[in-house]
This record gives sequence, structure tokens and C-alpha cells, in this order.
Amino acid sequence: MTITAAEVERIALLARLKLTPEEQAAYTEQLNAILEYVDKLNDLDTSAVEPTAYILPLRNVFRDDLVRPGLPRDKALAGAPEVSEGQFKVPRVV
Repeated sequence: MTITAAEVERIALLARLKLTPEEQAAYTEQLNAILEYVDKLNDLDTSAVEPTAYILPLRNVFRDDLVRPGLPRDKALAGAPEVSEGQFKVPRVV
């Protein structure tokens, strides 16, 4: 698979990039080198490799639920712009 200069020009147009002819040639060469390298991966024998989404084993790290005292109401409301009856007062949204 190779990329042509016209395809690089189209990609640049979609990305709203203005490329000089020298940049267009350089990007064409670089993108073709990348695709050539990726194409080499098709030569690898992966028949004995099990498909996986992660290379490392997944494990969840859970902590025990512990009852702890919460933040006192007066400290929680200390930075509120408006307070009404011990609660945050916010504008009505309808």
C-alpha cells in the first residue's frame, strides 16, 4: 500500500494545512515509509498468540467500605455564595 501525492494533498486539505511542494513530497515519502513498516507486521506468524485487549492481566483494586465521619455542615457551607435553611441556595432552573 502506498500513498500518492494527490492523497497527501487531499489529507492536507481536510486538515486545513497549506503545504509547499517540498513538504508535500516529504510527507508523501514519510507516510509511505510508515505504511511500509506497518506492512512488515503482516509477515509475523501470530497463529499461536491468543487475541487480547490488554497485554497485562487486569485486576480491580477495591478498598473496603469504611464508615467515616463526613464534613460538618457549617464547614461545607462556609464557601457557598448563598445559604438557606442549612442548604446551598441556587437559582431556580425551569
